[in-house]
Formats: sequence, C-alpha cells, structure tokens
Amino acid sequence: MTQDVQFSVEVNPFAAAEQVCATLGTLTDALFDEHTSRHPAASLSALRTVGHPSAEALFSLPLAPNGPVHTALDRLGTVTTAGTARPGTGARLTDRVVTALQTRYGGGAVRGAIADRGTTSAALFQLPVTGEFADAKLRPPFAPALAALAAGQQTRQPVELPTGAGAEVRLVVPPGFHSLTSPGGPPGVSARAVPPLPEGAERGDGAAPATVAAAEELARHLAEVAEELFSATGPEPRRDFAVISATLSDLIRDAGVVYAGVCALELDDRASDAALVVSLARHPLPITALATELATVRRHAEVWTVLLPAGPAAVLVEGRTVPVPGPLAADGQRRWVVTSAVQAFVPLPDGGTVLCVQLSTARPEDWELYTEAFAELLKSIQFGWDGVPAPGAVAAAVPVAPPSTVPNQAPAPAPTGPPAPTQAPAAVEEDPEEVPVHLRGTPVRIPPADFNPFAPVAEVPAAGGDDAAPDAADGPKGTPVMVPPPDFNPFSMEGIPDVSGDAPAPQPASAAPVADPFGTTVTAEQKADPFGTTLPTQGPAVPPPPSIPPAIPAQAPPVAAEAAAQGPEQQGGAEEPTPSKGTPVMVPPPDFNPFSMEGMPDLPADEPESADEAEAEPTSRPFG
Repeated sequence: MTQDVQFSVEVNPFAAAEQVCATLGTLTDALFDEHTSRHPAASLSALRTVGHPSAEALFSLPLAPNGPVHTALDRLGTVTTAGTARPGTGARLTDRVVTALQTRYGGGAVRGAIADRGTTSAALFQLPVTGEFADAKLRPPFAPALAALAAGQQTRQPVELPTGAGAEVRLVVPPGFHSLTSPGGPPGVSARAVPPLPEGAERGDGAAPATVAAAEELARHLAEVAEELFSATGPEPRRDFAVISATLSDLIRDAGVVYAGVCALELDDRASDAALVVSLARHPLPITALATELATVRRHAEVWTVLLPAGPAAVLVEGRTVPVPGPLAADGQRRWVVTSAVQAFVPLPDGGTVLCVQLSTARPEDWELYTEAFAELLKSIQFGWDGVPAPGAVAAAVPVAPPSTVPNQAPAPAPTGPPAPTQAPAAVEEDPEEVPVHLRGTPVRIPPADFNPFAPVAEVPAAGGDDAAPDAADGPKGTPVMVPPPDFNPFSMEGIPDVSGDAPAPQPASAAPVADPFGTTVTAEQKADPFGTTLPTQGPAVPPPPSIPPAIPAQAPPVAAEAAAQGPEQQGGAEEPTPSKGTPVMVPPPDFNPFSMEGMPDLPADEPESADEAEAEPTSRPFG
C-alpha cells in the first residue's frame, strides 16, 4: 500500500486530521522566526491537573451547548469539549473571516499572495499539505512518559448524560498552546449571544445571525493570537499569520477537528515549536482491531496498546516528512522538514466514534518534553454518554452476551464480575435414538483453575437444616461437561446407518432368545470394547444359529419292543402301560467306543491263538 493511499480519507478516516496537523507544522516552520514571542518551556510541565479542584469534575463546567467549546482555567489549562450530538450547521466561514481580518489590518498583500488577485484562499499558499512517512531510522523513540501509560491503572466510568446528548469528551490542553479554533466552535455548536445590528442597518447577504456571529468571533480570536505571537514585530507578520490561519477555517471544520493549536517555546536560549490537533472520527473497530490495523498499514511506526483513565487506547509514534510550500518559505523555495509525531486513538463509549489526539514537532531534541505534556493530556480525558450506541457500532460500552444455541444451557456471563459456572444440560426422557449427539454422555465437572485437591473437604450441612445453602452457589465447583459414551464415534456422520460388514443382522424386538443346544455359547449381552482395541475376525462369517432346534427322530423304548415280540396271546389281559412323557434318548454304555466299526468283533491283539503256541520256544534268537 502506497503512502498516498495510507493518508487518503477513503482508507484512513483520520487522514483529514493528520493533514491539518501537517499543515500547522508547515505554518510554524515558515512563519515563526527569531522575533516570535515564546513561552518558557516550564509552562508545559509546571502544572499538573491532579491538584486542581476541577481536574476530576470537568463535566461540571458550563461548556457547550450553554457555553464555549473550550475555555482557559487558571492553574489548569484549556478545557476542551466535543460531542457527537452537536455537528453544527456546516456554514462556511473562511471568506467572512478573511475579509474581516484584511479590513482590520488595512489590506495589503499577504506573504505568497497577490493583493489584486481577488479572494484570498488556501490554494494560493499551496495549502493544505500532506505528510509522508519518514524512514524508520528517523522514527523517534517511544518515550518513557508514553510507555508508562501501558501500566495498569484504575479507569473512570463515563458520566451519565441525558438521553439525546450522545457521547461527549472533555480534556485539558496544557498551557503554552495557542488555539487556532474559535472558543465557541463552528456555527450551531454552542449558543452565542448574537450582537444586534446598528439602527437602520440590514444584512444584505441573507446569512444567519449565528453564522455572522461565529465569523466575527473567530476573526477576533485569530487577531488576538497573532498579537500574542508577534507582539514584538510590526503588523505585517500578524496579518500574514492571522489571514493564512483563517483560510484553513473550513478545512479544519470539515476534518472533524475540535481543537487545533500551535506552541512556541523557548528552551535553553533556543526556539522550539509544536502543533496539536484534537478531532473526532467515525471508526467502529474495537481498540485491539484498530491497533492491529495501524501496525499493519504503518509499518514504519511503533504502535502500543495502553490503558488510560478513560479506557483503552492505541498510541502510535512515527517520523513524517512535511513539505514547506514555496509561497510560504522566506526564500520562496519549496523544502521538506522531518517531524516527530505521536498520535493517540481513544474509542468513545458509544462504540462507533474515536477520539484522535496528535502532536508533531520538528525539534527531536525536545521530544521528551512534548511527550510528557502529551501524556498528561491523555490522562485528563473524561467521557460522558447517554447510553445509546452509535449507528453501526460493533462494540457497545457494556457488551451483551449472545443467546446460547444449546437448549437448557445458561447464557455466557458478562465480562464484569466473576464468571458463573455453566449449567449442565437437563436429562432427556425421549428415546435414545432421538437424543441429539451433542447431549449424549455422562455429565461430569471439570475443576476450576484455583482447585486444590489437597484442601480439607468442607462439611456439607443437611438439606433441611438451618445452615442449608440458599442457592447452588455452595454446590460442587467446576464446569459441567459431558463425557461421551463408550460407543461414541467422533468421526461418524449423523443420520447415516451403520452398514459395516461385521455388524450382525438386526433381530426383531419380539423374537425370543434362541436356546443354545450345546450349552457353551454365552448369550448374555456384553458391552462393547470402550478402547476400540478388539480386532474383527478375519475368517469367513459364522452363520447365525438356527431359529428352531434340530429334529431328533424318536426311538421305540425297550419295554414296548419286548411286548410287541411276545404277541397278543402272551400279553393276555395285562393292563396297557401309560405312555411316558418327553423325548426318549439312548444313553450309551460306559464301554461305548464311538470310533469302532459296526459289525466287526473286538479281538484282543496281545492274546495268543492257542496254548501250544504260547509254550513253544522261538526257533532262533537273533540277539542270543
């Protein structure tokens, strides 16, 4: 991304305010000289806002809309306020203010402009200017006063404002800065006392009385600042500074700048100057995302996330090169000046507006002096809010947890306070096949981070006793989770039936269990292997047992066969026997040999055929 794109308003909503800060740095470098009246450097660091009675109650001061936008308080500084609910009328003031100042100083050609050319504008002075990033070697260090802001500290709650007041910010600018913005702000921001017209006079241009009053107030204010800065010189330097500053009036208002000032100091018999700009811009990103964006886009800068009394903020430090146009330079030649800049981004409570405060100086040797004053300015920031988030805000001041998508589960706890344990899912009474997968398992509790397994177990009072706990706060600690059942498969897909080859064929629920004819098969239901280590049988599938036992042919009992052999005349009048119940079987005798051949007589192998053969001696003995 090029530097021009990084400073463009389309990509960077703070680019317009950065352009104003660069332009003020150009004015101080071109118009301030050895005749400029300067304050001592101690004016920036001598006062501390902590000791002032109004330092912690800036919202008790009668500022806009019933008073000025910024006012100077003795021993404190300039208290400045800005809000999102007072955008102003947008009336243009540049032409009126320039005309009033030229009339005040008697006309004449301003430095770099031609008197007979007509209306004086900023374009005649090649203003505004846009700064560019300097080399990383020219970047100023992250001063100790800025690094101290990263330490933890207590934050203030926004002051509650009435509905419709929006978000408002107030801060204290240290003494030594000269404001180039009107104390009453642009038209429509504060209630001004419109001076009455002289008797018989009429306003021929048809401008609103508030616009005319704002233009006259700004012209008087710029003339006073010019007289303070160039009190030891003639009217020409005062006219040049006042008129050139007046040409930037509309530019400053369009950039959302609420305070723009310059500083002229004297330190160790040498001159030092700086520029300060305070602005508001629409930027809905949270502070962490904003800091990440700044660190990504501005690779030559150093970005820190700090914690101010008003809340979190991002602080950026970088070097910039600012051009000084030829019409403003004393020799008429265009040149470049390297400046050190610090910029702070503080989100407002409405979640859609960011306060941007930036300071730049061309004196790197005075960097620590200006950063100390800048840090004190950031500490003085206070917010007020009516509680209504800004349109399109992505992060409200009090975030609300989104509703839980799991049934019977408590919502996420709010960021403030100790988090409450999440409730376990309620028991499900439906059929197991209808239970969702994410609710199956055994509920257990994971111990919290501060769990001590060696701590003594506290005695639990009886449920009906006087010391019974009123709620579940004294119950078991931990976060309830669900342990999956033994047959849980994390890689299975819901709704797909199991078609594996090793699964047995489904049996109807009404079928009775089949008896085992051999009595060796264990028919009790066995649990599946919870560790999944049993391997399936690699042989052919064993056929299922038959559904009915094999039929055994019935044999006639011995008594019935013997009676049938005697004949009817021998049986005579004998009583007919009662048939026996059950299935007759043949029990084998004890010497039954299942491997013998039927019909073959059993001859002993060791018995001699006759006695003579047993007594006969062998005819020969081969072994003697």
